[in-house]
Amino acid sequence: MSTRGFSHIAILGACALWAACSKGANKADSAAGVDTSAAAATTPPPAAAPVLTDVNIVALLDEANAGDSAVGFIAAKKGTSASIKEFARDMMRDHHALRKAGQDLAKKANLTPAPPAGDTLATVSQKWADSLNALAASADWDKAYIDHEVAVHQAVQALLQTALGAAQDTTLKALIVKAQPTIDAHLKKAQAVQAKLSTATAMAPAGDSTMAGKAKKSNAKKK
Repeated sequence: MSTRGFSHIAILGACALWAACSKGANKADSAAGVDTSAAAATTPPPAAAPVLTDVNIVALLDEANAGDSAVGFIAAKKGTSASIKEFARDMMRDHHALRKAGQDLAKKANLTPAPPAGDTLATVSQKWADSLNALAASADWDKAYIDHEVAVHQAVQALLQTALGAAQDTTLKALIVKAQPTIDAHLKKAQAVQAKLSTATAMAPAGDSTMAGKAKKSNAKKK
């Protein structure tokens, strides 16, 4: 798989987090766009876009935490840079803890997780994990992984903001508030790792800088 296709799947993974939340709003916008002034005079305004319910929220958060914990497990083994491996281990630990906290709360509050209509997060997350497993470990692999993590954590920040406004259960609201600093810290660290890898790539000498390449150049000079 090319790195372009790899990055495309990464973008889809981030977008999937937000798709379920914005779907209802998009429908309302479309309805408003085709309305005419004559129709408006005789037709009641369209119903307000549906918002996430508590069971939708716990389902989406569980999917997001499960997905990032799973790819963190892959990156901890397959990443080629120390900063990627360290970041991946943090994702495994933190998202596993966040997921358990959400599951415990859902059970205690009797909230059976129910994804919103059209939710594709779990499916897209699995495709992303499959792509990570399929692509050979390399600097490009590291870059694709960390670029994805930046995009996903930005999407999760937006999801948490929407969920906080929509949640009805007070303990669920408290859980969201408690999770926000962790996600904010993840994003900042992902961006720092992303910048570090970009700097390393920019400073890398042109041509073959491997030991084998240097040996070939040395032998060529001797001849």
